[in-house]
Amino acid sequence: MSVFETFLNWDVFVRVLPLLLSGLWVTFTLGLLAIVLGFAGGLLLALLRLYAPTPFRQITVAFIDVFRAIPILVLLVVTYYALPFLGIRLSPFAAAASSLSLVSAAYSAEIFRAGIQAVARGQFEAAKALSLSPFRTMTDVVLPQAIRVVIPPITSNAINVMKDTALASVVAMPDLLKQATQAQALTANPTPLIGAAVIYLAILLPLVRLVALLEKRMAAGHR
Repeated sequence: MSVFETFLNWDVFVRVLPLLLSGLWVTFTLGLLAIVLGFAGGLLLALLRLYAPTPFRQITVAFIDVFRAIPILVLLVVTYYALPFLGIRLSPFAAAASSLSLVSAAYSAEIFRAGIQAVARGQFEAAKALSLSPFRTMTDVVLPQAIRVVIPPITSNAINVMKDTALASVVAMPDLLKQATQAQALTANPTPLIGAAVIYLAILLPLVRLVALLEKRMAAGHR
């Protein structure tokens, strides 16, 4: 059997394509949910770290540090396999979504914090001179400028979250990698795994190039 028949067997790929597509939908849904929850949680954590009273700031810093330090795979295993001993049972999807969202929120918090601190102090002083409330200052003056700064790193973080969805296969969630692994076992051929890799590349490679383009545009805008 040739290399192409072993790794790029078209007949095998056509047979398992529906299985791969069903896994792709699960992967996309999980990734999108984790990205949205992670970004929203990250913004909230960044604001708490910067402007909350000292005790809340310390708790927020501890939360961010812990979830940036713990490997996602370890957190996922603990969430799915250890929490039931406390009477908390999560579905594979809920366990994966919560684990990815918590880690994403921790990283996003640092990105948003850096973006907010990059806004010139004069902007805060101008908003205060106009008698804007703290809420209006943040939503109308600070965040629109901070968002422009954080777009490249936050997009890069989104790519990492989408890649990390592959770890959900360890809790038997039928994502793209899990379905490809099952198809490989059923067909006794590695083509499904190669197909899954190609699908990941087709989704993530354009996003990687988008990050590079955004970084170039941001660098040009600061000249």
